[in-house]
Amino acid sequence: MDLGLKGLRVLVTGGSKGIGRSCAEVFANEGAAVSICARDADGVAAAVEALKAKGGTAFGQAVNVADADALKAWVEASAAALGGIDIVVGNVSALAVADDEAAWKAGFDTDMMHSVRLVNAAMPWLEKSSAASITLISSVSGREVDFTGPAYGAFKAALVHYAQGLAFKLAGKGIRANTVSPGNTYFDGGIWQWIESNNSELFGQAMALNPTGRMAKPEEIARGVVFLASPASSFTTGTNLVIDGALTRGVQL
Repeated sequence: MDLGLKGLRVLVTGGSKGIGRSCAEVFANEGAAVSICARDADGVAAAVEALKAKGGTAFGQAVNVADADALKAWVEASAAALGGIDIVVGNVSALAVADDEAAWKAGFDTDMMHSVRLVNAAMPWLEKSSAASITLISSVSGREVDFTGPAYGAFKAALVHYAQGLAFKLAGKGIRANTVSPGNTYFDGGIWQWIESNNSELFGQAMALNPTGRMAKPEEIARGVVFLASPASSFTTGTNLVIDGALTRGVQL
């Protein structure tokens, strides 16, 4: 299937590793020009070089997405480097799973407000695009109460609500908005690799919940993100795509 991404311009936050990196790679493989950001400058530089090696246009900057001015500056620089913006993917999370006020502040500043600011900053270019879409990465923790902290789940649920509101508000402009809710996803340098090494009891509990007997690979999540964001999914908006290997049991009606 041709996803219709060739020549489109895509921004991915948190694109240096994990789900974000896999999203950037799949977009690039489909012929899109891609810009990424993350906090680690070396990681961003390595990811950009890998994307350029695929033969397309790639751009990246080291950005703390909780910094509103820095995030807006990256969006503007990305639009200049790529020649516009057609698709944005908000992927960064503070992973604030503690049960304290600091977790609520981190989740609000990073998970929630980075997504809102990304959309707002990109909107002038999205409004000019004939294939505009917004995809925000939520989590199955936003669907049900689990072992993560209350702030993490609450803000992941809020992202779904926010995106669905965007879908209704922007439908007349031809701009789609959706969310993807991954289940536990394992990759080098990721939170679950850290938990495996530092909290084997929690890792064992999480693994026991996965009926497939494993966690997701980032590329398995990325393929769903890219399809949902692409013109091939042109009539899909206001949807929350759950990719969790049957981890959760809630029914979406």
